[in-house]
Amino acid sequence: QAQLVESGGGKVQPGGSLRLSCLVSGFSPDYYAYGWFRQAPGKEREGVSFMSSSDSSTWYADSVKGRFTISRDNAKNTVFLQMNSLKPEDTGVYYCAVRRGITTVGPMSAGTFGYWGQGTQVTVSS
Repeated sequence: QAQLVESGGGKVQPGGSLRLSCLVSGFSPDYYAYGWFRQAPGKEREGVSFMSSSDSSTWYADSVKGRFTISRDNAKNTVFLQMNSLKPEDTGVYYCAVRRGITTVGPMSAGTFGYWGQGTQVTVSS
């Protein structure tokens, strides 16, 4: 059974860092896109960063470019999101997601991802 479990959220002051982890299990061999989304109160879920399992291409939302880095540890079946220079507007629930059948990544909507984790809260506040 496919499963994604996020961890690593918390509260941090502006300018601080957090690393989110997503343990991915139960997926059959295929091409996948791994994604991180976030949702702030009263706002739609938005894509933050994506990575392809095929060519390791990556995509970042303009709002996080240069501050966030997506990576993957194949041996540990884990996808990471390193978040640096955090801002209050980065606050929200962060979700890990997987989309099957993708060989390279670009902008993608939440509705195209079929597998989701439970989410982890990130709060950036002084």
